[in-house]
Amino acid sequence: MSARLRVLVVDDERPARSFLVALLRSFEDVVLIGEASSGREAVAMINEQKPDLAFLDWQMPDLDGMGVVRQLRKQSMPLIAFVTAYDEYAVRAFEVNAVDYLLKPVDKARLRETLNRAQDRMEHAEIVAEQAARVGQALDSIESSARPPFLERIPVRHRDEVLIVPVVQIASIVADGELLNITTTRNERHTITYRLKDLERMLDPGRFIRLGRGTLANVDSISKVAMMPGGTHVAILANGQKLPVSRIQSRLLRDRLLKL
Repeated sequence: MSARLRVLVVDDERPARSFLVALLRSFEDVVLIGEASSGREAVAMINEQKPDLAFLDWQMPDLDGMGVVRQLRKQSMPLIAFVTAYDEYAVRAFEVNAVDYLLKPVDKARLRETLNRAQDRMEHAEIVAEQAARVGQALDSIESSARPPFLERIPVRHRDEVLIVPVVQIASIVADGELLNITTTRNERHTITYRLKDLERMLDPGRFIRLGRGTLANVDSISKVAMMPGGTHVAILANGQKLPVSRIQSRLLRDRLLKL
């Protein structure tokens, strides 16, 4: 009998994540080692727990499935199966040597095929090593030709004028219902009507970090991080802003900013 697969499930939508988890728990040769609700949380969990197989939602607001793969250390790279509601990304998935590509809602018999493929690759260690070696090169090729440039400026309407706010000057973006409150490094404040997750997709993930469900901060604007009870933090920006960091994002903040 093959060794049991250690599996991680990553999806920002709880119903979809719970459905896949329930299916996986019905297989005796699977050990569910955890669930991640965001791409950044997935990177931390994969690097720490080193699962055999990760089911990655292709589209997530803070860091999508491809972004997760890009940020993983080579020695932590598990087998990858992408999961999405759309089939338009299938070719790209297989170009980075993903073990499979599943459409939502996931069919149990189809999931069994994915697990069988993963088991087969695990029994051939040289194939797993080859996957890790090829991922970076494949991603560079795909993303350079497919990904649009990151947003460099945001238009903000003020009465009869439209101000052009350079993204590099933005210190934080905080959601308030359907509005986004933008604060610059000079403490200038602007408000636009936009969804945070949609704007986040257009921003460079290397420049911005999510501090909570409704808050983004410019990494270069964070000057201090205060430790709070319960494992949370408060990010103190150079412009004087103090932004609370959720428990999940606190762990990711530590990994990204507080370690050499």
